[in-house]
Amino acid sequence: MYENRLLRGIFEPERNELTEEWRRLYNEELNDLHTSPNIILVIQSKIIRWAGHVARMGARTRAYRVLVGKPEGKRPLGRT
Repeated sequence: MYENRLLRGIFEPERNELTEEWRRLYNEELNDLHTSPNIILVIQSKIIRWAGHVARMGARTRAYRVLVGKPEGKRPLGRT
């Protein structure tokens, strides 16, 4: 949503030459004008890359235990 707002500011409204009225661009039109990859797909690919890196680390690291979902020990009480 924020990304589309920025794109609307960059790619100004379009003017229809027949009716001489201004109109806002639809999301699909904004995406066609803006050629960079979708931010959600970029974030998902980075998460998958990170998971593959952590999976190769080994079972002794904290990151691997968090990825597998089997942390050991207790969390401290209160704020830290």
